[in-house]
Amino acid sequence: MIRALFVLLLVLGVAPPQLARAHALDPGFLDLRALGQDRWRVTWRVPDVNGARMPIEALLPSSCTERPQIAPRFDGRAWTNAWIVTCPKGVAGGVIKIEGLENTSTDVLVRYESAPGRAHVHRLTGSEPAFTVPADSGVAEILISYTGLGVTHILGGVDHLLFVFALLLLVPERRRLIWAITAFTIAHSITLAAASLGWVHIPPPPVEAVIALSIVFLAYELTLPPERRDPLTLRSPWLVSFAFGLIHGLGFAGALREIGLPEGDIPLALFSFNLGVEIGQLLFIAAVLLIAATVRTLYPEVRQHAALLTKTASYAIGSIAAFWVIERVAAF
Repeated sequence: MIRALFVLLLVLGVAPPQLARAHALDPGFLDLRALGQDRWRVTWRVPDVNGARMPIEALLPSSCTERPQIAPRFDGRAWTNAWIVTCPKGVAGGVIKIEGLENTSTDVLVRYESAPGRAHVHRLTGSEPAFTVPADSGVAEILISYTGLGVTHILGGVDHLLFVFALLLLVPERRRLIWAITAFTIAHSITLAAASLGWVHIPPPPVEAVIALSIVFLAYELTLPPERRDPLTLRSPWLVSFAFGLIHGLGFAGALREIGLPEGDIPLALFSFNLGVEIGQLLFIAAVLLIAATVRTLYPEVRQHAALLTKTASYAIGSIAAFWVIERVAAF
């Protein structure tokens, strides 16, 4: 059944430039940290698009001093600059807008402090590029903002989705597949929490390289007939997905660290982001299964070529992942 999903792979295969970068559009991040005496330190992180800053600009409340012209610094994934502003009337009641965001497909997380140590967050999108800073914010705003960021991150992370896609092809039995996906979820939730809270620290480049290697491993297993596959993969696919899920969780944590966590509400933000990742993952799996069912209904002859299609898909997946391995190791 699931092997009919080669259609999805073919759709992905027509866009190699997008696949070459697993996270082509990271979210932007605007941070207003209160320093006291009506002063805020502003940090503005803009995603990179083909070697240049994404054409978006942060507009602060009108009562704040104008932004100075400071050249942004490129860190390999985004462009960042920082400056100090004075807002005599504070930021509450003012409008924060990301100009040009409506012309993009990314999000911007705005973290602001109404007073030193009192952090709040708000997620801006192309359909909502501006908001009026409320006098205070609560649990609901953090839950909505970080859940949305989790969904956006997983659906924009082609490497994570390609791993899940390969897992769907490798484990055709429904019961074992459920256990494998569950194990992957538990594992990346553990390392996401541990790394985000600072209990584990591994540099991002090796983590990204091993994530790509995990996809190569699954792709290699797919090229083999079932009787020649690794016995552990056949008997306990959940164990394999759990082991690789630990690595993928570190990748999620790296993205979350770049976005930032609100002080005082770290557990809630962490839970919300992870919830968003799971929602996005389930949406992807549901879409894949829907495509499989549709193809099976419209083209019943596909069943006769299941082995050939699986092998073709495995070589395509392996080629993409191998390119990522080389690219990420070279970035060391």
